[in-house]
Amino acid sequence: MLDHLICDCDGVLVDSEVIADHVMLDTLTTTFPGINFEAIVKTAFGQQTSRFLENLEASQNITLPANFLQTVEQNVERALASSLSAISGVRDALQRVMLPAAVVSNSRMSRVLASVKRAGLTEIFAGRIFSAEQVARPKPYPDVYLLAAQQLNVEPARCVVVEDSIAGLNAARAAGMKTIAFVGASHIPDGYADVLRNMGITRIMEHMDELPALVEAGKRGEFGDVQS
Repeated sequence: MLDHLICDCDGVLVDSEVIADHVMLDTLTTTFPGINFEAIVKTAFGQQTSRFLENLEASQNITLPANFLQTVEQNVERALASSLSAISGVRDALQRVMLPAAVVSNSRMSRVLASVKRAGLTEIFAGRIFSAEQVARPKPYPDVYLLAAQQLNVEPARCVVVEDSIAGLNAARAAGMKTIAFVGASHIPDGYADVLRNMGITRIMEHMDELPALVEAGKRGEFGDVQS
């Protein structure tokens, strides 16, 4: 049985990852014009920006300017403000799900709040929005999901999580929650659903209109003990 729906934000509620990746690539290329960052930026999927940049410095043997993270975040905020859109069908799907809903994200709280507002979803998630800023470790660690369960006063095993990234899916599963993988956002690469299936993830949806039926199946107990 399920008591609560929890959604990631970027790539699940809003189609933001492709925008953020484009900004990251442009900002890095402007700062280091002699390096091709295209392939490595694709590995940012599901990571906190600060962690991605730390790993980037080590792997590329470069030193980023002291204010680089702030510059990237400011550039992303401007791009999102002008071009962010909600995932197709997400509002209707959430309104058809007969469970309270929360957001759990690796992004900064201010960005999550702004994204939820731009997507027209504030009333659905009001008071139930959580950021990795609130915990010691971001996804793929379970900390922010466990915080959400504690604050929502719900058992982790009675939560179902919609995530797009492997890091997020692993975080939710490590918290003891059931998961649904969403592969319908613009940034999802070809063959990604097959990668997830090879990991043992069976509940995969390409369109948000699939969500209500999946949640209803979980409420009826049809997920059993299978987390994904």
